[in-house]
Amino acid sequence: MSGQRDVAVLVGSLRQGAFSRTLANALAVLALPTLKLSIVEIGDLPFYNQDHEADPPAAWLAFRQRIAAADAVLFVTPEYNRSVPAVLKNALDVASRPYGRSAWNGKPGAVVSVSPGQLGGFGANHHLRQSLVFLNVPTMQQPECYVGAAGDLFDADGAIVKPATREFLEAFMQAFGVWIATQRGT
Repeated sequence: MSGQRDVAVLVGSLRQGAFSRTLANALAVLALPTLKLSIVEIGDLPFYNQDHEADPPAAWLAFRQRIAAADAVLFVTPEYNRSVPAVLKNALDVASRPYGRSAWNGKPGAVVSVSPGQLGGFGANHHLRQSLVFLNVPTMQQPECYVGAAGDLFDADGAIVKPATREFLEAFMQAFGVWIATQRGT
């Protein structure tokens, strides 16, 4: 479909059966037709080390180009020790460099945190938002999205089984589409 917005989705968990990955896939189904969500893999990015900027790893260059090309970014993350997983923080660092040429700059974003616990990854959600402020990612403020009790949320095919949660996530994705259009001036 022409006119679709390219949304790069970063999943904070590397596990194939992770709730965050399952939720990211479900959000792609719930998204407006004007949004095309694609998971951008971050597990193979070498750890950021400024010493390598003289000859950056190919994975860094490809990731930076992918983020720069996206119209928006959606972060779907679990919570590790009241923060984001190291792999997600590394992805933020890799695309924020070299200094002054951050691929994140001005990119509309949204954060979804997911957890089997009742708090829904509240700590990770807010810790990630702190980094996004510095990276100049205008992050959608409302509705906030903390998805708890994820162990009971999906059927065997990854579809959301709780109608109220599905309705909320549909509204979230609709709001995100409006947020992207507002930030992009269209």
